[in-house]
Amino acid sequence: MEKLLQASSIYDVLKKAEQGERLSFEDGVRLFRSNDILHIGHIANIIRERKNGNKAYYITNRHINYSNICKNRCKFCAFSRDKDAAGSYAMEMEEIMEKAVAAVEEGATELHIVGGLHPDLPFDFYVKMIGEIHECCPDVHIQAFTAVEIEHLSQIAKLPVRQTLKILKEAGLGSLPGGGAEVFSPKIREQLCPEKLSGEGWLQVMREAHNLGLHSNATMLYGHVETPEDRINHLLKLRELQDETGGFMSFIPLAFHPKNTDLSNRSNTTAMLDLKVISISRLMLDNFDHIKAFWIMLGIKLSQVSLGFGVDDIDGTVKEEKITHAAGAETPEALSVHEIIKLIKESGREPVERDTLYNPVKRHQKNIVLQKA
Repeated sequence: MEKLLQASSIYDVLKKAEQGERLSFEDGVRLFRSNDILHIGHIANIIRERKNGNKAYYITNRHINYSNICKNRCKFCAFSRDKDAAGSYAMEMEEIMEKAVAAVEEGATELHIVGGLHPDLPFDFYVKMIGEIHECCPDVHIQAFTAVEIEHLSQIAKLPVRQTLKILKEAGLGSLPGGGAEVFSPKIREQLCPEKLSGEGWLQVMREAHNLGLHSNATMLYGHVETPEDRINHLLKLRELQDETGGFMSFIPLAFHPKNTDLSNRSNTTAMLDLKVISISRLMLDNFDHIKAFWIMLGIKLSQVSLGFGVDDIDGTVKEEKITHAAGAETPEALSVHEIIKLIKESGREPVERDTLYNPVKRHQKNIVLQKA
C-alpha cells in the first residue's frame, strides 16, 4: 500500500496527515481537487482507528420537529412553511409530550428537538417544553435547538444569547445539535439564505454554549453551490473554535437533497463526493473525536461503506425524521437497533450503543446503565 500511496499526486499531504501534522487550507483544497478517494479514505481510516479503534457508535433516539413554520425561507429547505401555507403545522404541548414519553418507553436515551423559526411562539413555550420533558423524563438527554433557533429565541425573549442558553439549560437542555451551519461563506449565505443567522453568528452562539458547559455537534451542508475552497474554509473555522472551546462532540457532513427546494434543478450528491467530504473532514478536523454519517441523508448502504472512510458513528434509530424527507430522502424514517447492529457488524466494526455524550450504554433487560467513559 505504501508504494501505491507514494505514487499518488497527494502523497505529501496524506503522509503529513498520517504523521499527525495539521493540514492547511491549501492541503485541504488539493485533497478535494484529487479523485484519489481510496488513498484519501485509507489515511482517514487510519486516523479514525487511531481515535476510536474498531468501534462504531450508534444511539437510540427520536426526532421531534415541533413546527415547520419559519420566518426564514432558505432556498435549500423543503421543510419550512409560511404560517398560513398548506402543510404548515405547530405541535401542541400535549402532542410533544406524548412523543417524548413514547420514545423513552421505547428505550430512547436522547430526544433531538428542532423546528422552524416560528414568528409567534413566545419564549415561555420553549422553556416550558424543555422543562416539562425534563421533569417527566429526567433520564433522557434533551438535545434541542440549533444555533439559529437559539439566536431567534434570544430575540423573542429580548435577552442576550448567553442568558437565553442559561435559562434553557436550567430547564433541562442538555446539548445543542449542529444544524443551521450550512456553509459559512457570506457570499453563499447571501445567495441561499440571506435572512439566516450569519456563519460568524452561528459560531458565536456555539462559543457561548460551550462556555456554559453545553456541548454541541457541528455540521456542513454540501453539494449545492459551494466550492472546495468554501468547504475547507468552513472546516477550518470549526477547527479553530474547537481549539478554543473543545465543546464539539462530533462533525456531521450533511448531503444536500434538492427535491422540493428552490434548487430542485440540481442533482443529488454523488457517492464520490460524499466519501470525499467524509474522509477529508476526518483529516482536516484533527481535534474532533467523532465523524458521523447521518444515514438518513447518505443512505444506509453508503453509510455502511463510510465506516471505512473515516466515520465512527452512524447516528441512531432517529424515528420520524421530517426535514430531510421533505426534500425527497428515500431512506426509512427510522431503523431498529437490530438493523443498526447488523449493518455495523457487516462492515466489520464493533457496534457500541452510546448516549449523547458518548458514554457507552449497557442495557440489562429494560434497565439502562450509563457507563461513564
